[in-house]
Amino acid sequence: MSFILASGSGIRAQMLRNAGLDVDVHPARVDEHAIRDALVMDGAPPRDIADTLAESKARKVAGRRPDALVLGCDQVLSLKGACLEKPETAQKARAQLLQLRGQTHQLLSAAVLYQNGEPVWRHVGVARLTMRQFSDSYLDSYIARNWPGISESVGAYKLEEEGVRLFAQVQGDYFTILGLPLLELLNYLSLRGVIEG
Repeated sequence: MSFILASGSGIRAQMLRNAGLDVDVHPARVDEHAIRDALVMDGAPPRDIADTLAESKARKVAGRRPDALVLGCDQVLSLKGACLEKPETAQKARAQLLQLRGQTHQLLSAAVLYQNGEPVWRHVGVARLTMRQFSDSYLDSYIARNWPGISESVGAYKLEEEGVRLFAQVQGDYFTILGLPLLELLNYLSLRGVIEG
């Protein structure tokens, strides 16, 4: 059975391939901003926003490929209940990082698996991260060195790169922080007999 990642995230595809899965990448074309904005207006919690966005991606691609297992993913950063988005400019990245400095936030990584046009599995992994009180000068040099790469990440950091230096404490699964609850997914695929386990 074909396994499709309905996401253009290079790190998610790499994690799946590193785990030994043969995965095709078909990014879903959905209006994430419109979906997110509608959910925020309705007062949806961050967990539901991440889950809904992941499902909308899986459903979109599964409609074209009902024969395949289709994985939709999304990640939401929640700071005191408010969701931050990927920064569009270096100035917005700086503003986000100033918001996060000295604070604890949550990363919620949702994954939804579709088969035969229906959701068959879902999981939302949660990690808690606390940023240290880094200096303004370090912040400016960090952005100068890492822009535009950090524009691809909610919160304007990548823990697998220099972004790790922004943190005082990290609680949670590393794969969830990177954007995919990989261990839970692999356990499900193994129990289903999709992969050898």
